[in-house]
Amino acid sequence: MRIHSTFIAALVVPLAACGTPSTAPEEASFGPSPTLPAPDTSLIPTIHVAPVEARPKGTHPTAPPGFAVTPFAANLEHPRWLYTLPNGDVLVAETNTPEPHDTGRGLIGWITKQFQKRAGAGVPSPDRIVLLRDTNGDGIADEQYAFIEDLHSPFGMALIGNHLYVADTDALLRFEYDIGETHIPSPGVKVADLPAGPINHHWTKNILASRDGERLYITVGSNSNAAENGVEAEADRARILEFDIASGTMRPFATGLRNPNGMAWQPESGVLWTAVNERDELGNNLVPDYMTSVKQGAFYGFPFSYYGAHVDTRVKPQNPEMVARAVVPDYALGNHTASLGLAFYDGKLFPNRYRGGAFIGQHGSWNRKPYAGYKVIFVPFKKGEPAGGPEDFLTGFLTPDGHALGRPVGVALDARGALLVADDVGNVVWRVAPATETAGAK
Repeated sequence: MRIHSTFIAALVVPLAACGTPSTAPEEASFGPSPTLPAPDTSLIPTIHVAPVEARPKGTHPTAPPGFAVTPFAANLEHPRWLYTLPNGDVLVAETNTPEPHDTGRGLIGWITKQFQKRAGAGVPSPDRIVLLRDTNGDGIADEQYAFIEDLHSPFGMALIGNHLYVADTDALLRFEYDIGETHIPSPGVKVADLPAGPINHHWTKNILASRDGERLYITVGSNSNAAENGVEAEADRARILEFDIASGTMRPFATGLRNPNGMAWQPESGVLWTAVNERDELGNNLVPDYMTSVKQGAFYGFPFSYYGAHVDTRVKPQNPEMVARAVVPDYALGNHTASLGLAFYDGKLFPNRYRGGAFIGQHGSWNRKPYAGYKVIFVPFKKGEPAGGPEDFLTGFLTPDGHALGRPVGVALDARGALLVADDVGNVVWRVAPATETAGAK
């Protein structure tokens, strides 16, 4: 069916302004005990997108006093995820939504996609991994190579021995890799299929190697916002998988995680943590995204409930038995912040107060008034647990009038201990380091 442009405009213009701004304090949606008000549903969800605007030349995001922000690499194409190799080379997944995607979501789904394009998410997927190399140690990559090409919406990367694993949207691939290589021409070996298909609502697949190198942990997001495609469409979705490398077998490690992305081992406890996007369309103040330690065999609620046993009545049929099992997450990261990247600080370059704490890349809201996210935050940890409120660490991605100069996604540490941030709208990888280190770089 062809949709007439006049009809589209009649729908889109009101949608752009729909939704009442929240007056709740933002801090209420952070921490171990967030405020969870009653759901606020409507026929038309709040759609409030920060349109993209080019960053003025010579400007950069803002870090706390004592830190300097520099572009580690610019002129990239939709960089979303980062991985630092043992020799200091940095891999960047240039990637975006695969096609087909979100088949069957109807008119509201189509309109949502149009607004997401305004947010810089409408570019074709470059489908490659680039390698960045800083040859003189000045904190700027002076060499850039097309490392692996012709992928299919790649995201997570992990090196075990001389095998580099890459998670495409639909497959786990293995490549032979020698330290220092700048290009891998082989297509790689598919070692496992990953859940995808024509809906594939949350398409990103991240991977993390176990510390002994025997297993890979793989994130798989849900196939919907809140099971509107049917509970059966969530089979094998909304979970973290454990892949045994020697046997090639896969099993669920934890389930009910709506859209897990970042994963990292907490340095003090050695426990796996993940950052998770929670569901939309329950109002400005529900549901907070979160980070949590991941317990083997645990169920975290999706799709039947959120934040423990808070039932989502939109889901049919319900499952009270599963709701009763739902684990409460450890730490809320704000409503609709789109918290994606997660990295624990185990370097030595930053002041001691950052040791063991978590950096979280918040891509930014598209359905909340006022905007939320669009920054990198830091959460301090002590003895392996969160130990304080969130702190803004990298801001300046939104203009005062609500335009997006960038959107942070993946976060990682470079070989020296500086923080790298992938900005997929700004097409930059930013580097944040103490100002004294930057000034003294040679």
